[in-house]
Amino acid sequence: MVNYVKVGDLQVASELYEFINSEALPGSQVEQKAFWADFERIITNLTPKNKELLARRDELQRKINTWHRENKEFDFNSYKAYLEEIGYLLPEPEDFSISTEGADDEIARKAGPQLVVPVDNARYAINAANARWGSLYDALYGTDVISDENGAKAQGGYNPVRGEKVIAFAREFLDQSVPLQVGSHKEAVSYSIDQGSLMVTLRNGDLARLKNEEKFAGYQGEPTQPSAVLLKNNDNYFEIQIDHSHPIGKTDAAGVKDILLESALTSIMDCEDSVAAVDAQDKVLVYRNWLGLNNGTLSAIFTKGNKTLTRKLNPDRSYLSPSGSEFTLPGTALMLVRNVGHLMTNNAILDGDGNEVQEGIIDAVVTSLCAKHSIIGNTSSKNSETGSIYIVKPKMHGPVEAAFANELFNQTEDLLGLARNTLKIGVMDEERRTSLNLKACIREVKERVVFINTGFLDRTGDEMHTSMEAGAMIRKNEMKSTLWLQSYEKSNVNNGLSTGFQGRAQIGKGMWAMPDLMKNMLEQKIGHLLAGGNTAWVPSPTAATLHALHYHKVNVKEVQNNLIGSISDLRDDILQIPVAENTNWSQEEIQAELDNNAQGILGYVVRWVEQGIGCSKVPDINNIALMEDRATLRISSQHVANWLHHGICKKEQVVETMERMAKVVDEQNAGDTNYRPMAPDFDHSVAFQAACDLVFKGYDQPSGYTEPILHSRRLEAKAKFSIRS
Repeated sequence: MVNYVKVGDLQVASELYEFINSEALPGSQVEQKAFWADFERIITNLTPKNKELLARRDELQRKINTWHRENKEFDFNSYKAYLEEIGYLLPEPEDFSISTEGADDEIARKAGPQLVVPVDNARYAINAANARWGSLYDALYGTDVISDENGAKAQGGYNPVRGEKVIAFAREFLDQSVPLQVGSHKEAVSYSIDQGSLMVTLRNGDLARLKNEEKFAGYQGEPTQPSAVLLKNNDNYFEIQIDHSHPIGKTDAAGVKDILLESALTSIMDCEDSVAAVDAQDKVLVYRNWLGLNNGTLSAIFTKGNKTLTRKLNPDRSYLSPSGSEFTLPGTALMLVRNVGHLMTNNAILDGDGNEVQEGIIDAVVTSLCAKHSIIGNTSSKNSETGSIYIVKPKMHGPVEAAFANELFNQTEDLLGLARNTLKIGVMDEERRTSLNLKACIREVKERVVFINTGFLDRTGDEMHTSMEAGAMIRKNEMKSTLWLQSYEKSNVNNGLSTGFQGRAQIGKGMWAMPDLMKNMLEQKIGHLLAGGNTAWVPSPTAATLHALHYHKVNVKEVQNNLIGSISDLRDDILQIPVAENTNWSQEEIQAELDNNAQGILGYVVRWVEQGIGCSKVPDINNIALMEDRATLRISSQHVANWLHHGICKKEQVVETMERMAKVVDEQNAGDTNYRPMAPDFDHSVAFQAACDLVFKGYDQPSGYTEPILHSRRLEAKAKFSIRS
């Protein structure tokens, strides 16, 4: 049961009411009575508009479904004309440039990794903020980037053979990023500063300077014996750390103990896809952690081995410039917060008619209130040097919904006494109607936009749901090679560059979902930079450090300059529906596809619904750990729903597959003492029934979203097992 406090015509869950009044409002320069009155006014004004937008989504989907049913002989020109007729595909707006002011350098000027983390987990959130700097030695030593060959396995204590491989890799990085005029960093026996220049003494006694001396940015310690040398390449910093008494440093001729890379320039603290927040208790946890990140008070106590540790936000880093003057660099990533989309409601607040309020409206107001503490100085270290608050807005459909978000942000700024466009928006390009009209979406938020990005999983889920009636979709793994998807990725960059994002905003690329396969990531993810993205998502601080290497190899600004001259309209290609031309798959192929989808759905749902874990490493059918969030469910459940709808498989086959895969997932989670097996009592397993709902009710879910079912089943599980957040 939720206890409510009457505030005007609103009913506010007591947990949320107390949190806002006792923790979020004090020191915010917002008076309590005025806050609640203005909050109610926003809810009253914007709720009808929000619901109209959702009704419009449903209307368009019905029309598209009907068109496909009535036009089995598909004609592209007729299809495109119909989308234009119903207002799904809009005319391209005239050229314009965004006018966003006050974006921090991490957004506007620098290019680097972006870490995404569930903000309901304090330890993970702090780790993500602290991932601004990462040890290259640790990232290499602990991952498969360094091979196990020739006695280099990472097992037991420190393996010096593996360590030598790490050091060789790191010295090669130095030679590529900050080469010497003569010789190599591999030959260095000491680093020192002389009259503002970095001097490197080589093994043969020669002194070498940097080939580009402007890359020397500063140091720590004494000029003749620095403890750290700060270098800068492609606008990104890194330190050579020196300590002759350190276990690693004492084995190195120059005393180098590590190389510390500027890694996650930005981190998205997520209130959406990677959390399982379904009620007031959950939302307060999310908001409290976000407030703690902004006022600098958040900490996490945990046990590692036989030690109890406390983790808190890192302080800024202090240096001396080449000329000897003091300066600092941020010790933490610039934090963005991802609000939920326009779809869901939450019982944290009920309106005057007793209806749950739209969760996106609640998020906008409360996360902005929490973030205000940082920009007005109620913290030991500001998040934004420019006084901006960064909100990532997901799952918007077309420019009218972007305009609604802009209106919501305007009213939130007025409520909180913030200057116009203090709230910056990141537009997630993950819905088909947005992809096709991205330029128009950007125009609606052109004064505050700081971010667009692509997301393969959600975008593919919406692709399949929108075109559900067009036919049976190709197999899931074939999606990445389709024309529509490749054009969507290119079009996102094209729209960002053509509307003036360079030097003002981020053009982002999607997640690397395999946190244990870092060698593959290092080989492949550089493609995001070569495609023109100046940020890309990573699943861990370690991945951020390794991905940071790419930004030293590739100057993204130069890539973007080359791309600007070849921008074209790719909307016709984006409209190519990934329907299978030939559905004569063998029974073995069909079953393999079902097995893969079912195992992935169950492996994620069981943790979400019964443990409230919104993001974690989930083993796939081949026991490869994948960093999963709700987008995984969307693509998999929509794919099975599509095949069911078009008779590629039968319900009985899917049920058998789900039950068989549930046993596999049970076995994969056997070591988890908090885990509740789904088999053999499938009828009474809340998680199993949720997974089945996602598939068998997938056709009817709004835009193919998973949230309505997941939230309902999570609330059921919390009641059944008497779970409190």
